[in-house]
Amino acid sequence: MTGISVIQTCVRNIDRFTEYSGRTLAWLTLGMALVTGLIVVLRYGFGIGSIAAQESVIYMHGSLFLLGTAYALKVGAHVRVDIFYRKFSLRTRSWIDSLGGIVFLLPLCAFILISSTNYVTVSWAMRETSAEPGGIPAVFLLKSLIPLMAINLALQAVAEVFRNALILVERAEQ
Repeated sequence: MTGISVIQTCVRNIDRFTEYSGRTLAWLTLGMALVTGLIVVLRYGFGIGSIAAQESVIYMHGSLFLLGTAYALKVGAHVRVDIFYRKFSLRTRSWIDSLGGIVFLLPLCAFILISSTNYVTVSWAMRETSAEPGGIPAVFLLKSLIPLMAINLALQAVAEVFRNALILVERAEQ
């Protein structure tokens, strides 16, 4: 295997993982809608409230938001100012995306990972629970999504940098 084919395989595998994760996470939107509807019906129809049910919507939303960032990057759903970018050639866009990933995104992921480690470790050490009576006793699990998001996003960022590097190499050979 050549170096290029190794990189292509790496990109393909990361993309496959991100695609699977993103499509699986998308089901949380249905779960959030159903649980929110159930909360409303129980509260206003039957006078029954559930803090755990309300917090479960927050947990699902947090999971979707944090773990879905890599999928958003993969499919180009992240925020971008396209005023000039869309008019650039593929080669120029590849340079911008590669440098943006290396200079901004990967260091941001490293910063989030490093700065959240103590925060999550302390939460795990105390097995942090909800401050609300009847809430979900697993706040430490929710906080664990922060470093997972950084790792997941960094992995997809590496795939994007590699993908753009391959475009630059292929264009240079032509």
